[in-house]
Amino acid sequence: MYQYAPEDKKIITERVSQFRQQTDRYLNGDIEEAAFLPLRLQNGLYIQRHAPMLRIAIPYGMLNSNQLRCLAKIARDYDKNYGHFTTRQNIQFNWPHLEDVPDILDDLAKVEMHGVQTSGNCIRNVTSDEFAGVDAEELTDPRPYCELIRQWSTFHPEFAYLPRKFKIAVSAHPNTDRAAILAHDIGLQLIKNATGETGFKVFVGGGLGRTPIIGSLINDFCPEADILSYLEAILRVYNRYGRRDNKYKARIKILVKALGPDAFKQKVAEHWHTLKHKDAMRVSSESLAGLKSRFTHPSYQILNDMPASLNEALAKDALFKDWYEQNTAQHKQSGYRIAIVSLKATGDAPGDVTGEQLSGIADLADDFSSSEIRVAHTQNLVFADVKQSDLYPLWQRLGYLGLATANAGLLTDVICCPGGDFCALANAKSIPIAQSIQQHFSKQYDLAKLGNITLNISGCMNACGHHHIGNIGILGVDKKGKEYYQIALGGSSGQDATVAKILGPSFEQNEVVSVLDKIIKTFEGARENTETFLQTYQRIGIEPFKAAVYN
Repeated sequence: MYQYAPEDKKIITERVSQFRQQTDRYLNGDIEEAAFLPLRLQNGLYIQRHAPMLRIAIPYGMLNSNQLRCLAKIARDYDKNYGHFTTRQNIQFNWPHLEDVPDILDDLAKVEMHGVQTSGNCIRNVTSDEFAGVDAEELTDPRPYCELIRQWSTFHPEFAYLPRKFKIAVSAHPNTDRAAILAHDIGLQLIKNATGETGFKVFVGGGLGRTPIIGSLINDFCPEADILSYLEAILRVYNRYGRRDNKYKARIKILVKALGPDAFKQKVAEHWHTLKHKDAMRVSSESLAGLKSRFTHPSYQILNDMPASLNEALAKDALFKDWYEQNTAQHKQSGYRIAIVSLKATGDAPGDVTGEQLSGIADLADDFSSSEIRVAHTQNLVFADVKQSDLYPLWQRLGYLGLATANAGLLTDVICCPGGDFCALANAKSIPIAQSIQQHFSKQYDLAKLGNITLNISGCMNACGHHHIGNIGILGVDKKGKEYYQIALGGSSGQDATVAKILGPSFEQNEVVSVLDKIIKTFEGARENTETFLQTYQRIGIEPFKAAVYN
């Protein structure tokens, strides 16, 4: 994984020192609240419902074991022993004291982490596929390109105060999009052209929130050498024409929709014409090779698939077999497997981990996966390089940590924002809804037989839980001070990305589980062969589900 250059260390250390002075001045009354607001946001610090919330960047979801141990220490020493992984591959701490935040940032800087640009109207954390570099079918490793974009976008003076926040995601798999690139302000799909050159399909104007929109293709092949100049051209168009008078209409998706994708594309082309010929904007093969050299693979052993010890464990332990089948995936190297750690145990808040679990995961990363861990868009974690012979002992030790739930991709693998329990913007609580769904469906159904179903929950229209692109999406709404929940069906975050359709009038909290039960029973009754929920929905439409719920 990428390690800081001396310049990186200097920049982050200076930023911590600067913010410490700013915080001291604010606490002493020398800086007013309005002036302190942008300063704290630039360092990832929000004021939530009960306390400050600190969001820490995890570029393209990569962590090493030392960083995990630092996060564990922060959870224990400065929070209530919890951290929360988000859909942007970041981690949030919900209970730090304001006066402690500079110390937290100082601890983070020592392990090459920070909170820079995790909030505010700037380019946020660049996200990618959690299987990057180990999936046998990917075109190339997308992480060096993510790092390239991170370096270009961090402290970019022209894009420090955009009309609104800006999010970029990169994927390199030809058939599977685990990064939800079509739901981003810019989505980049790595491809090769007819002559074998590497480049990008560029999608612009995706996003969720009040106006959910799937991104539009504006460039079907941008050469890798030109990607930074093309991104800069997009941002310049947005910075010039994006609305600043209304924050609800300030995202680039509104600009693309207002102009139309073709007109937006033309404006980008005009700006790009003046940028792409500048040597400083071109990505040289040497600089790209240098970045790629930072993403080395472990020294893989020559191993056979399905060793005897794995076969024996699968034969004798049904619970391990369930986990193996649901929570592991094919690795590009024979004898290895990708292992998914579900942070969705029944009754736990989705995406939450304790300090002890973070420390334990760090130990497991050292022992089983080259001291690295990945954070997934789904709020789960991934061990990318596990020997197949080590899967059973890994699973056993995950069990001791309470992290061996075999539900990756199933109905109880709920994506969920913190909701009204923490967020001051939320209209309704999200976590209790997720927990009640997990408790009911884990007891009443054979989840594996239902197949993959994505269920996403947001506590408000800001859609931090990405409810618009869940196969089943749940949105908390406020009706005269009372919490209700709106349900939508048919969303997808993959290469066939679609926005879910609202089922109908919303429901009270105590009705949500029974409504979902009717939806799942309708799916079971209409399902043909091994169709997924989404395939059945796309075939029969929303009306049978409406009839089952409202009649």
